Amino acid sequence: MQIIPPPEPQEVQQAKMRFGIVGNAPALIAAIQRAILVAPINISVLVTGESGSGKEFFPKIVHQFSPRKHNKYFAVNCGAIPEGTIDSELFGHEKGAFTSAVSARKGYFEEADGGTIFLDEVAELPLPTQARLLRVLETGEFMKVGSSTIQRTDIRVVAATNVDLQKAIREGRFREDLYYRLSGVQIPVPPLRERGNDILLLARKFATDFAERYTLPPITFSDSARHMMLTYRWPGNIRQLKNIVEQIAIFDAGNEVDRENLLTYIPENETVYTPALCNDHTSSDHSYAKERELLFNMIFRMQREIDRLRTIVDEKESGAHPADTLPVAAEELSVHHNPHAIIPYSPVEDITEQDSAPISADDEKEMIRRALERNDGRRKATAKELNISERTLYRKIKEYDLE
Repeated sequence: MQIIPPPEPQEVQQAKMRFGIVGNAPALIAAIQRAILVAPINISVLVTGESGSGKEFFPKIVHQFSPRKHNKYFAVNCGAIPEGTIDSELFGHEKGAFTSAVSARKGYFEEADGGTIFLDEVAELPLPTQARLLRVLETGEFMKVGSSTIQRTDIRVVAATNVDLQKAIREGRFREDLYYRLSGVQIPVPPLRERGNDILLLARKFATDFAERYTLPPITFSDSARHMMLTYRWPGNIRQLKNIVEQIAIFDAGNEVDRENLLTYIPENETVYTPALCNDHTSSDHSYAKERELLFNMIFRMQREIDRLRTIVDEKESGAHPADTLPVAAEELSVHHNPHAIIPYSPVEDITEQDSAPISADDEKEMIRRALERNDGRRKATAKELNISERTLYRKIKEYDLE
């Protein structure tokens, strides 16, 4: 058996430069190497990965590094073609095959004879079309819609999907035999959140590209913004990052973007974080120790607040109103779902509005400082937690030198 050597780093760099692929993550390089390695072998390829992760580059790599590179390459989005016309688009039709068929038409499989066809979102194909596709893969034969004549084609099929095909098979939405035909070789494409510093490389590239396209001064990213980009989950992957950077490049042209700016461009219900994946490869022991420390801090703080509340209640019953006692609302003893906001404070609300004990300047400063820390410096969220206006918060921050 002939052993095919792995692709040289030079070939990987060539593929990256030719198709504008940015990144050095090991999983990305492994996917590129796999595409180059399988390219000369005439076998079907299935590219898998989340939506927006860049799957469309890999069929092009397979085609470019194969003997078919001088023949045609077609990319077909199976999810964008209506079910009623998908067979005609792929296999062609004869004149009069249906109402609007005023003339015969070649389909992609006939046009791509000798070349490569990329079927994106292949899981969206209806079951009858899946049966036709299976026949092409097995025998190279197909029939146009409205024809009884068998035609032959010599094509290389590369398919891509963000759907769990095994689950689709179990649910009866995808043919099992077609799955095995398509997945002669699988190329998994990593999601953006698993590519570490590639996120920063892509953000910088997009920022430069948009500045040139719109003739605007370029944006830069602060350390806090870069850290957030490395820890954000990016559910929309590269497509989402590109969209956000484009908006920032237009509305914050020439500015340095910090974490607070970046948060305004991310949907509030998507601010889900994942551990940093760049250079901070922490061990499980370290993570456990950190979680344990947070838990102990939470317990100690709760105990202090309970003791303080007891003191306030006792003093109120005895008629004492010490000026340096911090009022605590009962609901403040509940633990917030956010582990970084263990015990929320509300300096404006007391147990009773008329009977509230005055707060010292030091206590108020400490409350605001803690609230800012719990909300990662986001002033809008801090003001909401403290139940004060943003204008008041800004004034207090300036007054207490908490910038």
